[in-house]
Amino acid sequence: MTVVEDMNWYSDESATFGDRLSVAREAQGMTQKTFAKRVGVAVKTVEGWENDTSEPRANRLQMAAGILNVSMKWLLTGEGDGPDLEDPQEEGEDMHALLLEMRQLRTEMAQSSERLGKIEKRLKSAMAVV
Repeated sequence: MTVVEDMNWYSDESATFGDRLSVAREAQGMTQKTFAKRVGVAVKTVEGWENDTSEPRANRLQMAAGILNVSMKWLLTGEGDGPDLEDPQEEGEDMHALLLEMRQLRTEMAQSSERLGKIEKRLKSAMAVV
């Protein structure tokens, strides 16, 4: 990997739409609640976008890009105008790995929670039959 590729943390190969949205929001110093209010959606909707369990419609995507001062193309693909981020060499290279690990764990937790809900529903159904 070249130095230029290494510095492109939020490229299509390294991150998801949710990762890029979260980073751009945080770069603007906004909480999920503030961002949700400005885009006109519920906080749960922003959580879904950032966790990659849902995606915004085109009009919300355009609003988000404008509010976050990034291009829609960057949000979708990692190419184009993204947020001004510190040089990864200055911040420490391990932060990228930690961010990716954190996103993976969050996704796994969401999937486990959904699975647990399904199992609980099946158990309740089975108990009602008995």
